[in-house]
Amino acid sequence: MTAFIDKVAWIHLENGRILSTRSRGKDAYYLPGGKREPGETDLDTLCREIEEELTVTIDPATATYKGTWEAQAHGHAAGITVRMTCYTAAYTGTLAPSHEIEEVIWLTYADRPRVAPVDQLIFDDLHQQGELTT
Repeated sequence: MTAFIDKVAWIHLENGRILSTRSRGKDAYYLPGGKREPGETDLDTLCREIEEELTVTIDPATATYKGTWEAQAHGHAAGITVRMTCYTAAYTGTLAPSHEIEEVIWLTYADRPRVAPVDQLIFDDLHQQGELTT
């Protein structure tokens, strides 16, 4: 039996770069987002997590499903898979690190080795689609 970590993340691209975050004590960058709480929909999770992590408000009416990716969960035992459902969406407010987030950064495809395995798959797809530049 495979154990899954169910996460929802925000793909926010500007000028060929993607918004990424690093949590305190972590050695890799992650797309902003997090684990679903019981009873939450994808959009509930997305809105809550982004507000908690980045102090901005996602506009759920603009949310567009981008894809779902799975990979070995970074920092977890072998066989633990993260399933990350991703959305794009507009937001209001000023991006700023909050709660467990230590750093907010804009990355390009050249930064692929610096992100978690599931994010690497997302970087590959976005780069192939011409949305994430080198």
